[in-house]
Amino acid sequence: MTQTAQLSPSSVFVVSGGAKGITAECTIRLAQQQPCKFILLGRSELLETEPDFAQNSDDSALKKCIMENLLSLGEKPTPMNVQKIYNKITSSREIKKTLAAIEKTGAKAEYISVDVTDTQALQEKLATAVQYLGPITGIIHGAGNLADKLIEKKTEEDFEKVYTAKVQGLENLLACVNPNQLQHLVLFSSVTGFYGNPGQSDYAIANEILNKSAHIFKQTYPSCHVVAINWGAWDSGMVTAELKKIFQERKIDIIPIAVGAQMLVKEMDNTNHATAQVVIGSPLVPMAAELDSELRTYRIRRQMTLEANPFLHDHTIAGSPVLPATCAMTWIINASEQLYPGYRLFYYQDFKVLKGITFNETLAKEHILEIEEISKVNLESIDLKAKISSKNPEGKTHFHFSAQLHLQREIPDAPIYESLNLEPDNIITATGKAFYQNGGATLFHGPGFQEVKRVLNISPEKITTECLWPELSAQQQGQFPVQWVNPYTTDLSMHALWIWTQHFHEEGCLPGKVEKFEQFEAIPHNETFYVSCEVLAKTPSSAIANFIIHDRQGKIYSRMLGAHAIIWSMKMLRS
Repeated sequence: MTQTAQLSPSSVFVVSGGAKGITAECTIRLAQQQPCKFILLGRSELLETEPDFAQNSDDSALKKCIMENLLSLGEKPTPMNVQKIYNKITSSREIKKTLAAIEKTGAKAEYISVDVTDTQALQEKLATAVQYLGPITGIIHGAGNLADKLIEKKTEEDFEKVYTAKVQGLENLLACVNPNQLQHLVLFSSVTGFYGNPGQSDYAIANEILNKSAHIFKQTYPSCHVVAINWGAWDSGMVTAELKKIFQERKIDIIPIAVGAQMLVKEMDNTNHATAQVVIGSPLVPMAAELDSELRTYRIRRQMTLEANPFLHDHTIAGSPVLPATCAMTWIINASEQLYPGYRLFYYQDFKVLKGITFNETLAKEHILEIEEISKVNLESIDLKAKISSKNPEGKTHFHFSAQLHLQREIPDAPIYESLNLEPDNIITATGKAFYQNGGATLFHGPGFQEVKRVLNISPEKITTECLWPELSAQQQGQFPVQWVNPYTTDLSMHALWIWTQHFHEEGCLPGKVEKFEQFEAIPHNETFYVSCEVLAKTPSSAIANFIIHDRQGKIYSRMLGAHAIIWSMKMLRS
């Protein structure tokens, strides 16, 4: 019978990699929360007594003592020999320090020197410990190795070293316990497994296997508290001042040791029993790739279906689902950013809707995104031309969208919108869903896009709207996921001009082209943002406006300058 996941003094945890480093700090904090029993595993040897020459010497003086001892024995104190002895002694000291810190809490702690990938030795040594500590009720798997290299330089030995510590280590630990008695299974995974990271393909694979293993184990043993924690970078001895600077440049937050250890305790609380995987840390934003001088062209083919993109049911014009122009542009942006890791879109310009993509009998079997390099400045910026095309059954090419993009390593700080006006004038009193699919005068958009909450003010020159976009599920977003640029909030911002043309002219409008779009920060989801739409010109067939998307204080997330809209009759849009 499966027991309830509950920490108690009788809990017995086996902790791989738990005697040193970050895992040790987490174990100490857990012991402070609930003194219980811990079996710490590690490959280092625990010295019962240190050599005479090492006693009474601190770590800073230890290397000198080692060298003097080797010379007294007639041996040559090579750097490798000295470091090997030094590591052995300091590792033993750190293990003893960890054991003492755990026992100070009132908990019991035992150290076993064993490699978790050695199946037989692990089973034998754990069986001995269980005889006097009791059955194992919890596993914290923190063991791991690194062999960071680009994949073309990795050897089989590199892969095995990294992979087996994580994956075979977990298999071996689980083989040593009765799964029905296991109340806690905590796996130390990494944001590398969740986001990926250059040079860590093997580490990413191993950690993602831990993530999936957590979900599978949770399904099989639902009463067990299972969690794979995808840790970010810790502020430990491995993070040097130089590495901290690199992390800051890449906008990667570093987890303070005390904060991270407390997060482990929090994740083991019963209130988080249902969560099998968490990410604690920033995405590992890739470092900017080196750019050569050769100008290249890329062609990316994509098959699109209505079934793969459920959000399209909420963007139906004249009875057929139509790809929002903002989604087409986001496909271009996402593909460009994936081609150049470490660079992000700062602006695009001259975006044109040439022939939209409608999901009916005219939909092509495949669409081609062509990205052509115009210019590159190494480690600074990239300028590109892009177009989306398809061929009809007769072989004729149709061009659907085109634009020029500018990618940069560093995005400028967000400016402030100087003409901010959030004062309500109560001219338009409709709110929320009343703007949508509510008769001829309302917008055609379905629920996924119906997120203009209210119009704060309107005049012949300007309209200000308040919006809040609840994030669509990954399944609903389909082939057009939100990344740096959000196509759904960008589309939502343009609803302001529709409301303006309807209010003053009883007309609707659809996007035609954009002179320039800039993004400084990601537009938030699940929180309020504002759109200030400045109307620059209006003719019987078109309207031109600037859209500024900002927060309540006027900080600009993004802005669309010189957006040209085509005026359509309401009857044509809905027929």
